[in-house]
Amino acid sequence: MLFASLSAKTPTSAIALTALTPSAFAKWAAKESEAVRNWFAANGFDGKSAGSSALIPSHDGHLSRVIVILSEPASLWDLAALPAKLPEGTYSLDGIKKQDDEEKLALGWLLGSHRFTLHKKGEEKTLTLCVSKKCPTQALTHMAETIAQTRDLISTPAEEMGPQELAAAVQERAKTYGAKVSVIVGDDLLKKNYPSIHAVGRASHRAPRLIDLTWGNPKHPLVTLVGKGVCFDTGGLDLKSGSGMYLMRKDMGGAAVALGVATMVMQRKLRVRLRLLISAVDNAINEKAFRPSDVVTMRGGLTVEIGNTDAEGRMILADALTEGASEKPDLLIDFATLGGARGIFGEAMASLFTKDDALARELMKAGEQTEDFIWRLPLHPSYAEKLKTPFADLNSCPPAPYGNAMIAAAFLEKFVEEAPRALHLDFIGWQAASKAGRPEGGEAMTLRAVLTFLEKRYA
Repeated sequence: MLFASLSAKTPTSAIALTALTPSAFAKWAAKESEAVRNWFAANGFDGKSAGSSALIPSHDGHLSRVIVILSEPASLWDLAALPAKLPEGTYSLDGIKKQDDEEKLALGWLLGSHRFTLHKKGEEKTLTLCVSKKCPTQALTHMAETIAQTRDLISTPAEEMGPQELAAAVQERAKTYGAKVSVIVGDDLLKKNYPSIHAVGRASHRAPRLIDLTWGNPKHPLVTLVGKGVCFDTGGLDLKSGSGMYLMRKDMGGAAVALGVATMVMQRKLRVRLRLLISAVDNAINEKAFRPSDVVTMRGGLTVEIGNTDAEGRMILADALTEGASEKPDLLIDFATLGGARGIFGEAMASLFTKDDALARELMKAGEQTEDFIWRLPLHPSYAEKLKTPFADLNSCPPAPYGNAMIAAAFLEKFVEEAPRALHLDFIGWQAASKAGRPEGGEAMTLRAVLTFLEKRYA
């Protein structure tokens, strides 16, 4: 949930929230009264740290003004700590000259009020930030709500977010925006030729499924999004440790982000024909569990030897990517939490794999603009060489001690050869410790960057 909001109307009772760079603060403070400067000194506020703030009281003890220090240039997160600090009320943002900066700060304000409250109530207060009439308050609110929904899907415990519940979340969004959804469940996956999704999910009492959403004008360019929806990952017979299993509710983070991007594409009515494919499974253990060394004949006909049952994400993505690529979309993007990228980048950024240099530059630039950072990693032939095995066309996870993210990307590349432009995104999808605007829990990594990227191509 979000407990803060935006308004383009400023009541006379609104408390001024003045945003200043460190240099501007020094000039501003020099003109203030000695009492205000003494208040800053008494509270150890020097106005030098971005995101720091001071609450200035009036003579009667009420809050009269809030000062917040900006980064140079302004950052999305500069106001994000304030919703947790400020008392309930209405605040008027001033000191911002650039509209882009105002929009960025307003979004950060909203995200700073996000709390995951499914099993623990959040602070009950209402905060409003008044901004200029040029600021697109409704669009920013939709964005913040979609990011919050994406985070909440990832943070929801696996007992309450299985393949069926994930499908229900997609169906709910489809109903909102007039999209169509079909779902292939359980053994029907074999009948419809999605063998790898079935193989990974068949050991769970919660049936695996392929979720397929379509929306938009058939005359517009086709954009296909594919999400990894492993709702819980035990590792299968290659069992994870207890500590390795603890965060595995987040292993459907790719599906959640893909759904978030799809939601924003529909909400903003981009000129695309949208298709969203989500492979939703539990990687569980019983007598039906798939085994290391099993060979699976994939949707496109390639045979794959199972190198490790804990590398299940690439397997369920492969069949969905084969289907997505078969339509030769104008753009094919998959979102995944495969594990290799987190060892390289952690929470700082997502990894990108593509053969298209121009697309890589565009998406990385969008990441910089939105502070949703993405960095390109190589699709080098040496990693594809490691996939060779005498027992099948490919080994899903060869016993290589290094380069797992690149090996996984090389594996997935085998299933998108029909797509003229394909992007593979791999990220952790989780915030390990709370920061301003980014509470501990699920994180919608790449959502803002990919949406900005798509808007520039298809607005």
